[in-house]
Amino acid sequence: MDSFDYIIIGAGTAGCVLANRLSKDPQNRVLLVEAGGKDDYFWINIPVGYLYTINNPRTDWCYTTEAEPGLNGRSIGYARGKGLGGCSSINAMIYMRGQRSDYDHWAALGNRGWSWDEVLPVFKQSEDYQHGADDFHGEGGELRVEERRVNWPILDAWRQAAAETGIPKIEEFNRGDNFGNSYFQVNQKRGTRWSGTRGFLRPVLDRPNLVVMTHAQVLKINTQQVAGEPRATGIQLRTRSNPLVETISARREVILAAGAINSPQLLQVSGIGPAELLKAHEIDVVHDLPGVGENLHDHLQVRIVYKVSNTRTLNQRMSSLFGKAMMGLEYLLFKTGPLTMPPSQLGAFAHSDTDQVTPNIEWHVQPLSLDKFGEPLHRFNAITPSVCNLRPTSRGHVRIKSRDASVYPSITLNYLATPEDQKVAIEGIKFTRKIMQADALSPYAPQEYLPGMQVQTDAELLAAAGDLGATIFHPVGTCKMGNDPLAVVNDRLQVHGVAALRVIDASIMPRITSGNTNAPTVMIAEKGAAFILEDARA
Repeated sequence: MDSFDYIIIGAGTAGCVLANRLSKDPQNRVLLVEAGGKDDYFWINIPVGYLYTINNPRTDWCYTTEAEPGLNGRSIGYARGKGLGGCSSINAMIYMRGQRSDYDHWAALGNRGWSWDEVLPVFKQSEDYQHGADDFHGEGGELRVEERRVNWPILDAWRQAAAETGIPKIEEFNRGDNFGNSYFQVNQKRGTRWSGTRGFLRPVLDRPNLVVMTHAQVLKINTQQVAGEPRATGIQLRTRSNPLVETISARREVILAAGAINSPQLLQVSGIGPAELLKAHEIDVVHDLPGVGENLHDHLQVRIVYKVSNTRTLNQRMSSLFGKAMMGLEYLLFKTGPLTMPPSQLGAFAHSDTDQVTPNIEWHVQPLSLDKFGEPLHRFNAITPSVCNLRPTSRGHVRIKSRDASVYPSITLNYLATPEDQKVAIEGIKFTRKIMQADALSPYAPQEYLPGMQVQTDAELLAAAGDLGATIFHPVGTCKMGNDPLAVVNDRLQVHGVAALRVIDASIMPRITSGNTNAPTVMIAEKGAAFILEDARA
């Protein structure tokens, strides 16, 4: 246990992909370290189980943000997956790559190999698409992608309403231009959640050159000076079964795949980050890297709720023991029905105003309503057409509060801090109201419950966005890729100024992708693994 070729920190989506790819060569001895436990909780594999895994300390680290001025002083829960599979064990399961413009923007910043045309084949190589391979999809890969397994008339009507207001029906997203509305495709296999663990890790656990440690808290990345430059040499960790600090060496590389919150935190406690922050916590500065923990951003969704009539939503189905029993029986017998639901089944992409060259807002439409995830559904039938800004300009940061890696860091998003983001939030609510007033929804007599039609002026709408705004759990950017002063890694995901150390997870995104971030994280991990193996052969 004292030496490996590669040490991967974090067994979330990226870590599972990396462990699979790096251990394929039996000559590579690979260690995968996870601070959480196994993914053996009952509700993980059942898709609707996100209602019971988010805000559950068994499966969620249960972070909270600092008080956000843009959210009217609120601190909000910030779920991060805890255990094997990471966020892919508790997330929305939506397979969403983003848009061509996202990746072409990355490439335009000077990041070689990251344009849409270059990453599309990487997406395809991981994919096992229900309908088989074509120009945009792959089959036979580890990441299963399927269609939804439950239908709701109210969502069909919402889709028609969106078309009436200028958002056309399209067959699917993920082809480069997402303008339109469609049902989401999901990471499920015959009605079961298909996490990073199930797709990439479990099939290779019998490899003798792969070791997986759970309940193992990494305390620090060890470095030493080699030829005048710091080099990562291994890690210090503590396991639940052994209170003593263990040191494990990495012969080739240490790879951080701990996500947009924990990857910058571990760099900072290891002396890699903004010098003044490190000195304030009496940490020796190994390498002054100002961008570590900066550039944090996320998709803020404004959760607008409408009461509806003449139909049933999940609120009603879940309101009685009989309804719950029938849903459970359908799932047990056929693996169909509401228990296969992701949080959102229907999506739409549009332009908030005519100045937007590509779609910049997205709806996640849910046949349910609740105050926040982890709390009970409302006792009335309702839908929640949440609208989010796909390209926020507000930026926050992750900063340690202690040199102890087990102490949660400070998480600040600065939501709605810029005039651009404020304008998009206001226009998003107005656009949602326009859709809800379309003829296709009139049989369901929608009544705006939140924020309520008494909210009319732009100032009132902005205040409502602050009250209703919530994360979609897509933090990125805190170890951004590039060569500017705040860049942390280069375009081969190597940490600037520190040899034998990479960051490979959603934190490397220079700018967030248009939509859910799990599929892009798989792609990032695929490319990162290829870089590592190429460099090892060089």
